[in-house]
Amino acid sequence: MRRVICAVLCMFAAHQSSAATFEQQLLKLDFGERADQVCVKLGVETIRKGRQLPGADRLMTSISGRTVIKGNVVSGAHAAVRTNVKSKSHWYRLKFDCEVSDDHVKGLSFKYEIGPEIPNEEWADLGLWQH
Repeated sequence: MRRVICAVLCMFAAHQSSAATFEQQLLKLDFGERADQVCVKLGVETIRKGRQLPGADRLMTSISGRTVIKGNVVSGAHAAVRTNVKSKSHWYRLKFDCEVSDDHVKGLSFKYEIGPEIPNEEWADLGLWQH
């Protein structure tokens, strides 16, 4: 499952100038995965604009528990966000609620709470990237 997610995000990163390309790739995913990916994209953008973690560059929606989708709202109580400052990565626990469009292709809102930093020795067990 994570390979599919990475593939979509990697394609997005390679084609950031084309929102249509990202949306076309999203349509290849099932409804739940599509909502998840939309929330990853909107979450990183929203957190990066905030003052707490302006270097945010990665988001994992479920590191120790699954997200819950109710209608058009994706809730993650067991998520993580990474910040990369001066080539040094830090992961933080994250809780979020993300509202998506009816077709799960556009993110409408992303509300979040950043928790404590995740110790480096826990990264591998949680599936978090080292770099």
